[in-house]
Amino acid sequence: MSNQTEAPQPFTKQTTRRALLKKIGLASVAAVAAGSGIMSLTKVAQAVTEPDSTHSALNDMIATFFQKHYLKMDKEEVAESIARLERKYSRERGVTVDIDNSPPREGVVYGYALNLSKCKGYRRCVHACVTENNQSRDSEIQYIKVLEMNNGSMSLEGGDRYYDHETVPKEGKFYLPLQCMQCDNPPCVTACPTQATWMEPDGIVVVDYEWCIGCRYCMTACPYGARRFNWNEPQIPQEDINLSTHYLGNRPRPRGVVEKCTYCIQRTRKGRQPACQEACPTGARVFGNILDPNSEIRYVLENKTVFRLKEDLGTEPKFWYYTDT
Repeated sequence: MSNQTEAPQPFTKQTTRRALLKKIGLASVAAVAAGSGIMSLTKVAQAVTEPDSTHSALNDMIATFFQKHYLKMDKEEVAESIARLERKYSRERGVTVDIDNSPPREGVVYGYALNLSKCKGYRRCVHACVTENNQSRDSEIQYIKVLEMNNGSMSLEGGDRYYDHETVPKEGKFYLPLQCMQCDNPPCVTACPTQATWMEPDGIVVVDYEWCIGCRYCMTACPYGARRFNWNEPQIPQEDINLSTHYLGNRPRPRGVVEKCTYCIQRTRKGRQPACQEACPTGARVFGNILDPNSEIRYVLENKTVFRLKEDLGTEPKFWYYTDT
C-alpha cells in the first residue's frame, strides 16, 4: 500500500464508463466515510490508492458501511464480516486477531456474586479486565471501578474511586466493585435508537459496534454507570493486544462507539471464568450458571443473604452482593 496519493489520471477514450462511475462512487463513499468519522482522511487516502482488489481496504470499508445488523446476518454474512475485521486489524495493527463467534450455550444464564467481606480493594480485577478485553491504554478505559466506602454506608455517590493508599484495605473502609450488572430488564437496551445493544439468551448484554452511532443514550439510561465511550482511537501497544477475541466482545473497538463488560464472552462461552474472577486473589468473586442447581453461584444465592444495587428501579440485575456475617 502506498503512503502517498497518486496524481489523478486524465480522462481518456480508453476510460470506460463503468470504471469512471466506480471511481466516482468510491470517492463519494470515501468522502462520506471521512466526514462521518468512519475513516480518517489519511486512511481514506491510503485505501483509495491501494491496488484494486476484492479485499482492498476501501472495499472492506464500504462493505462494512452497508452490512446488516448482527442479528439479521446469516452465517455466511457473519463470516464475511469477521474476515473483513481480521484483515482490518492486520493492516492497521500488524497482528493476526482471531475473532470467535461462539453462540450462547444451551441451558445457561450467567450470574455473578461478590463477597464484600473478602474484597480488599486490590483492584487486580480492574487491571485483568483491561488486559483481557483490549481496552484503550491511553486515558485507560476501565469496565470495573472499585469504590472505597465508609463502614456502615451504602452511598455510591460518597464512594471514592480514586483512593491511592500505600496499602489496602484501609481501617474503617470497605470496598465495593461496580461493573455491568447484566440486567434482565436493561434500560440501556430500551434507550438505544438503532437496536445496537441487546440481551443474549445467556443473559449477557452485548453491543454490535458496527451499528452503534455513539449517541450515548444507553450511557444515560444505565443507572450503574457501567458503559464507556471511546472518544479517541483506542491505543493498545501491539505486544499487549489480546489476539483471542469474540465478535460481540473484546475485539478491538473503533473510535466513537460505546463499549461495556460482557462477562468476558470470549472466555465464558467456552466454559472458562471471566478474567476478573480469575485475577481476584481473595476469592471474593463467584461466577457461573444460575440455572445449574449444582453451581457455586446457585449455592450462594440459596444460602447467603444477598442483595442487588438499586433494586427499586426494576432493572433485575444478575449481579449480587453478600457478606460472611
